Amino acid sequence: MEQAIETRVLTFIREHHIFTLAVSRDNRPWCATCYYVYLEDQNMFVFTSGHDTKHVTDVVETGNYYAAGAIALETRMTGKIRGIQFAGLMKELSGNELKTAKSAYLKAFPVARLAKLHLWGLEPNILKMTDNRLGFGKKILWQSNKL
Repeated sequence: MEQAIETRVLTFIREHHIFTLAVSRDNRPWCATCYYVYLEDQNMFVFTSGHDTKHVTDVVETGNYYAAGAIALETRMTGKIRGIQFAGLMKELSGNELKTAKSAYLKAFPVARLAKLHLWGLEPNILKMTDNRLGFGKKILWQSNKL
């Protein structure tokens, strides 16, 4: 049975809506900032990104769908630093998965109805949260059994 993701981690993910996505092509990293919704029951970040963007092109053309991301709370107070780093497989959504994801994404970002959505999912197999409120450098780690 898969270990549950700690409530503190899920709460932090729910409190935010922007992550930095990182991909790599020919050993050259690239980052993109994306709006996301998190589908907790599927453990999946959902975001929109066109096929002509560098990060999607890099993923599709290389076939390297393993990506990483980060969500950070901006603060200058060391004792309040919190953030999440994650990695997992990225995929373009289709079928019922797309329908569910689109509904959640448009509920979170109604203005996206005006755009052509190309929804992607990233299912993390590792999540690491730093929460300095629990002690300097305190980490909460979750790893999937499906590594």
